[in-house]
Amino acid sequence: MIRRLVLTDVRSHADLALTPEPGFVILTGPNGAGKTNVLEAVSLLAPGRGLRRAALSEIARRNGPGGFGVAATLGDATELATGTLAAAPERRVVRFNGAAGAANTLAQWLSVLWLTPAMDRLFVEPASERRRFLDRLTLALSPGHALETTRYEAAMRARNKLLAEPAPDRDWLSALEAQMAQHGAAIAAARSETVATLSERLAQETGGDFPRAHLVLEGWAGDAAALLHALASGRGRDAAAGRTLTGPHRADLAVRHVDKQIPAAQASTGEQKALLLGIVLAHAALVGERRGQPPILLLDEVAAHLDPARRAALFDRLAGHAQVWMTGTEPALFAAIDDRATRIALG
Repeated sequence: MIRRLVLTDVRSHADLALTPEPGFVILTGPNGAGKTNVLEAVSLLAPGRGLRRAALSEIARRNGPGGFGVAATLGDATELATGTLAAAPERRVVRFNGAAGAANTLAQWLSVLWLTPAMDRLFVEPASERRRFLDRLTLALSPGHALETTRYEAAMRARNKLLAEPAPDRDWLSALEAQMAQHGAAIAAARSETVATLSERLAQETGGDFPRAHLVLEGWAGDAAALLHALASGRGRDAAAGRTLTGPHRADLAVRHVDKQIPAAQASTGEQKALLLGIVLAHAALVGERRGQPPILLLDEVAAHLDPARRAALFDRLAGHAQVWMTGTEPALFAAIDDRATRIALG
């Protein structure tokens, strides 16, 4: 969990220091007070581009010096920091206990999951959005997943560029495809394990206030040899398309509403939100069991559109988690949470 969080020139916050306790951390205030900005800062302590997927230069405070910083002290006294310098606004800097490190290795120290209002349409969005969601779930269980994904995508970009040349170097193509096969197989295996394990856990849940979901990984699945063969035999097709048409980057996460036996995309808006919440809660419990370190949960405006009964059920389910950050415009939304919560008013 995070014991101390310091934001410097992050979005609307020139200088903000928070000392959250374990359990619920509730941020309230009017629209524009910077509540989501705080959650975004915490999300940057994990690999990737954070909950808004914003360019680094957009995170730096407008009219500020140009860079930004997010620093956190964890419960075991580990110091994590990330941000940018004014001279290089799109180059991310990461430090562990003062020493320079790589963003992909942040997952070894901290697991962070989030839900935002923009994710309410996850099941009807393009497959790429569900892949990102699945990769965050996978990363929390397999910290090395970020590095495998980064290397796969880098090799794929290089292969696509090479295929666009009139006479691409076949040996270089083979080398890039070997890299894609190695990392692609690792990505597929980690995703498959996450989906299978999470589906099994969801199937064991009975009753409750959140509908049960069943998860299936669709699209390409195979080992390194199968992917290598597919890439080598598909060069002409991929060159004509201008992109790689085979591999784990084409996978999709299919979700069904178990009780109604319908695809999640056909459920009502409220049911889709409840399905998503149920998946995240089950996954958080799974991460805690597997890693001995439950993830930090960031829930942006999660209570606003839930009825009182489901809101109370959500708080009950979250009560055992190490640290849950939630935002809302009205403190009354969180009245059912006892006094042990850290309550922070912004704006």
